[in-house]
Amino acid sequence: MNTFSKKLTVIALATMTLACTASADMTPQHAPKYAADVPAALVTPNTVHTKYAGELTFVDGFPTDETLEKSYDFLDTSRAVQLFESGMATASMYAMLHGHVAIGMEPNKSVGITEQLMDAKSLWLTPNTTTPYITTEVDVKNGPVVIEIGSPVIAIIDDAYFKYVGDVGLGNAADRGKGGKYLVVGEDYKGDIPEGYIVMKTSTYRHWLILRAAQMPGESLEQTLTKFKNGFKMYPLSEAASPEPNEFVNLSGKKYNTIHATDASFYNELNEVIQYEPANSGDPELLGLARAIGIEKGKEFKPDARMQGILSEAAALGNAAGRAVMYKPRNPDVYFYPDRQWYSPLAAGSHEFLDANGARALDDRVGFHFYATGITPFMVKPQVGAGSVYEIAATDNTGKMLDGGTTYSVTMPGPIPAKNFWSFMVYDNHTRSILETDQKTGGVDSMLEGMKVADDGSVTIFFGPKAPAGQENNWVQTMPGKGYNVLLRLYGPLEPWFDKTWKPGDFIPVK
Repeated sequence: MNTFSKKLTVIALATMTLACTASADMTPQHAPKYAADVPAALVTPNTVHTKYAGELTFVDGFPTDETLEKSYDFLDTSRAVQLFESGMATASMYAMLHGHVAIGMEPNKSVGITEQLMDAKSLWLTPNTTTPYITTEVDVKNGPVVIEIGSPVIAIIDDAYFKYVGDVGLGNAADRGKGGKYLVVGEDYKGDIPEGYIVMKTSTYRHWLILRAAQMPGESLEQTLTKFKNGFKMYPLSEAASPEPNEFVNLSGKKYNTIHATDASFYNELNEVIQYEPANSGDPELLGLARAIGIEKGKEFKPDARMQGILSEAAALGNAAGRAVMYKPRNPDVYFYPDRQWYSPLAAGSHEFLDANGARALDDRVGFHFYATGITPFMVKPQVGAGSVYEIAATDNTGKMLDGGTTYSVTMPGPIPAKNFWSFMVYDNHTRSILETDQKTGGVDSMLEGMKVADDGSVTIFFGPKAPAGQENNWVQTMPGKGYNVLLRLYGPLEPWFDKTWKPGDFIPVK
């Protein structure tokens, strides 16, 4: 090496040494003339320890490469978890509609009816086995859709993101049980809207219409459903002059699934909704979270290996959080009574999950959509003697998870404040659908013959693998090795429920 080369080497080494020194300590060599009193809270230490990302390192506030990678992994994971929670309602609606399409039902044409009621063979979120369900899909992508109601019904329409669109039938001020012609119209429809319709405007294409036919005094269930079929029509407005007849499908006993996924395939369900629905029809925050992880209208959702791992992690965390806030709520406002385990995510009385200060109760929204379907103001603010109310129990009187191998008793003091009737239903903790047992009803209700009622009107119901002697008509079957939760419904709730002077007993283990 010649003298010139040696000099270059020395200069290079000196420069590298200076650079390394600067990287290790970027403190200015002299005090600036213009200097602020910088609060300590604005300065990021060179090393920060965190619970979820471990050690984070910085050089004078600039993240190192390792910290950049950790930060983006955490950011993508947290957004995917948020999307799981916020998108649960959307995925639930997709699953409900997709499940019916999978068994051959067609939008705007097929109408499903549980003519022999529901049982555990069909996977639905928290259905009952006391009254028949009528369900159909309304799709306005190709133009407005007409729904003709000719008999009294209680019904709601929710959109593709599970947002409330409107009540149909008794809950609609223009109907109130008289019936009428409804017209569901999308935002992108440019044609004329004819007169004579009860118009419902919507921002999405797909919708769920869920109905219950009102059974009049003296009518059999068969007569009520026949009257409904004879008075119901659904067809595109463009075919109003000569609509095709509707297809009525008996759903009772069919094995099919209408419940959204709880693993990473959850995000594929959300992607299908966003791709099908109009741009801007979803909540901007929800669409932003989706875009952050690669789900965007008009683009292929194809997560790479890194993102697939993140989505699997996020789904696991999101699913756990959903189960936490539903089965063991931490919000004291969802509990009906200070000394009972009964609760409901609708206890605050808002179908939009808003509190008195306008803040959204996020856990309540997650809990509801994890557990149930159908959202309407009528559900959360019923009138005395009308509609229905709901209370949930997932733990016994000591706060322990309900165990299918244990026998419990629940006493409801008399008189029970239900004008019409009351019921208990048991649901599988995994599916939130009817618990699979040998008991078709999956519960009991006050209309069953032979139920023992005390002189004061109180009723004790037993939950367990076998009925206690003499209590066969007051018993709900559970399965050893299976956890479950219970929903108490009061149809036509009376004043003692509203003012909380009446309250059901907790689940008490029977020794």
